[in-house]
Order: sequence, then C-alpha cells, then structure tokens
Amino acid sequence: MLDAQFIAVLQVLVYAGAIMVLFLFVIMLLNLGRGGPTDMRGWGGRAMALVLGTVLALELWALHTVVPGDHLRLPAGAMARMAQERGVVTVITDSLFREYLIPFEVTSMLLLAAIVGAVVLAKRRL
Repeated sequence: MLDAQFIAVLQVLVYAGAIMVLFLFVIMLLNLGRGGPTDMRGWGGRAMALVLGTVLALELWALHTVVPGDHLRLPAGAMARMAQERGVVTVITDSLFREYLIPFEVTSMLLLAAIVGAVVLAKRRL
C-alpha cells in the first residue's frame, strides 16, 4: 500500500503540472504572432500604471508591517513539530484538500473561466 505522504506529494505534483500545462496551452493559443500597439497609450495609461503600482506597493508595505494578533499565530516550534511528525507536504496538503477544498475548487473554476474568457476575447480579434 502507498504511503500517505507519497500520495500527498503525488497530488500536489499532478495539480501543479495540470495548471502549468493549462497556462502554457493558453499562452500558445493567444500568441497571435504579430506585434501591435499596446493598450497603455498616452498619459492616461501611464497615470493608471502609476496608480496601480502605488497601490500594489502600499499593499505590500502593509502586509510587511502589520503583525498578526496572538490568536492567529502558531505557538513557537509548532510547524517544525508538525513537519517532523507528518512531513512537510502532508501538513500543507491536509489543510488544502480537507479544510479548504471548496475554496480550492472555486479558485480552479475561476481560473478556468478567466482562461476561457481570454481565449474568447482573443479569437474575436482574428
């Protein structure tokens, strides 16, 4: 019988590989082979890029400086203890495929819908 940690590693590899193949497939589909003007023209596009870049920098700064409360922190050495008992991959995959299975599947459906929408929009321009 297969070890539980081996199965967890296999699941992660299969999901990661499937997502990468899907992304490569979409990139190949959207490569139209001709260069053209970008959508970011003039001062409006540059101003929007500056605003979005500033918002991103502020979000990253806030994530870096905000300290989570004590109720959100694990006790000292908890991750090392769990990794030693069950293995690093098992700790991650247990929570991903048991507690957060529905958000994981919803995220995969949203990614699929975004890819289908990108393909439909790209094919409209041909």
